[in-house]
Amino acid sequence: MILNQKLFESVCTAAVRVTVDQVMIGLGYTAVSLSDGGIGIAATGVAIDGSHSGNMDVVDYEGRPAVDLLEGIRMPDPMLRTMALALINALSQPCALTLPEDTRNRILFDRFGILDGARVAMVGYFPPLVRFLEKKQIPLSVIDDTRGIGDKKTFYRQLGDWAQVLILTATSIVNGTMEDILCHAGPGLETVVLGPSTPMLPQAFAHLPVHMLAGSAVMDREGALKAVRHGGGTRALKPFTRKVYWCFEKAS
Repeated sequence: MILNQKLFESVCTAAVRVTVDQVMIGLGYTAVSLSDGGIGIAATGVAIDGSHSGNMDVVDYEGRPAVDLLEGIRMPDPMLRTMALALINALSQPCALTLPEDTRNRILFDRFGILDGARVAMVGYFPPLVRFLEKKQIPLSVIDDTRGIGDKKTFYRQLGDWAQVLILTATSIVNGTMEDILCHAGPGLETVVLGPSTPMLPQAFAHLPVHMLAGSAVMDREGALKAVRHGGGTRALKPFTRKVYWCFEKAS
């Protein structure tokens, strides 16, 4: 997987300078904090079939060089990838904190013409966003293996000849499906990688038809750790994070 290698390369220099402070695996999210105060989160690992990875006898990385855990992004185990992705988000936190906010998805909606009726395909069921789009009667097709939603064959065909915008969950990095999904993208499809797990590292996505990264930067370390420790999901983490985005330049 080229993306995983590029994510590794994007932060490996920073990873050799710090050690892992805490690894906290919650039911909804996993957090990794670093010796320099950095912190990142990622959705707790799931397998392609939607089940938890099953490998809960994870190696103890606390107190070890961060680069040791970083290797996990190139490994097949979803739980190890989760921890490594949270680490990547911790290492890139200083950069993420400098990015602009899109608190109410205004940039997302305006840039891609979603509220003007653009046909939207969604990988990963985002409940508030789905409710909003359905209320606005936006044409929407959703697939989510963990919820048993959608037919993959039909959905992939829609990516090629129907959808104008793809909203793609960043957890597809954890289960290793992002690049496979994007192989089905039609020439006019514009893709947004969405969710708190999103690594805000544009250079790592340069080889893919991705047009926007919409992720989160942790603002309150202790608050975020407590939310993760208590099994909190995206809503529980919201008070302790800031929604940030990066838009790639459109081809002329």
